[in-house]
Amino acid sequence: QVQLVESGGGLVQAGGSLRLSCAGSGLTFRLYGMGWFRQAPGKAREFVAAIANSGSNTYYVDSVKGRFTISRDNAKNTMYLQMNSLKPEDTAVYYCAADLRWNPASYDYDYWGQGTQVTVSS
Repeated sequence: QVQLVESGGGLVQAGGSLRLSCAGSGLTFRLYGMGWFRQAPGKAREFVAAIANSGSNTYYVDSVKGRFTISRDNAKNTMYLQMNSLKPEDTAVYYCAADLRWNPASYDYDYWGQGTQVTVSS
C-alpha cells in the first residue's frame, strides 16, 4: 500500500527556516517525480515545487523562487523542502505528492500525503 507521510512542519517567525520531509513507502520511489503543494484556510491548493525522479530537474512557483529548495534522497525514499526566509503568506498545510509520469505543476499526481501544518508569524 502506497503511503506518503509529511513531517517537519511547525510554528516559525518570519525570516526563519523549516525543512519539511516526505517519506514514501509501497512504491519504487526512484521512479516517481515528486511535488510539494500547499493550501491555506479557505483557499485553493496551489503548486509549490517539483523534482524529477533523478533529482536533476526542479521547478518552483514564482513566489518561492530563491527561498525554497526541493531535494530528494532516493536511497532513503525521502523528499525534502528546505524553506528559508519564510513569510506569513507561506502559512498553509503543505502536501507532498508522487507522480510516475512527471508533470511539474500538474495537480493530477498519483499519490498524496495528508499534509503538515506550517505557520509563519510576523
